[in-house]
Amino acid sequence: MLVGATDWCTHPAGLDVVRVGGTKWPNLERVLALEPDLVIANAEENRPEDVEALREAGVRVWVNAPATVEQALESLGRLCALLGAPDPPWLLAARAAWTDPPMVAPVRAVVPIWRRPWMVLGRDTFAGDVLARLGVRNVFAGAADRYPKLAPGELAAVEADLVVLPDEPYAFGPDDGPEAWPQARPAFVSGRHLTWYGPSLTEAPALLVAQLEGAD
Repeated sequence: MLVGATDWCTHPAGLDVVRVGGTKWPNLERVLALEPDLVIANAEENRPEDVEALREAGVRVWVNAPATVEQALESLGRLCALLGAPDPPWLLAARAAWTDPPMVAPVRAVVPIWRRPWMVLGRDTFAGDVLARLGVRNVFAGAADRYPKLAPGELAAVEADLVVLPDEPYAFGPDDGPEAWPQARPAFVSGRHLTWYGPSLTEAPALLVAQLEGAD
């Protein structure tokens, strides 16, 4: 039984559980008061010191950190088995969806995830692997950093034909983002389907390809 969630947990719709704060600054006292058997954390979203504090308090913490679709599906499978629900229908559907996903024509792309400062997808990221499996070559995939920062004056010189603009974590839109990348065609995509791993993986290949191609 789910007893708590962060303030940013939005799915499923109408989720009615105790909220324990944000991912970066959770209210650990509220978490402990719920007496959970298991806390699910994410290596990028949750601070190591909070994970350690929960473990020192005797709480079991499962930390997810997939950098590929394959790793995400494997981790989700182990987590579902731990929760007593091995191979739920949505996970089987997600595995099938990614066995032979649709692809766009190969294209060079830059993928901003934030501005002020500008940050883009670099090496070894889950979202980068999602796009690579759909035919998108991230021009920063070989960067030293996983999320390189770029100065505004550097953007127009990036050799990309496509700029992939998700609606989260930064909410890019037609009037906020494309103007900084005049050399590239903008593609607005669902941040949930690009960066989340869970039931959204079943829809992600078809939806993202349609959005990358500019379909309505």
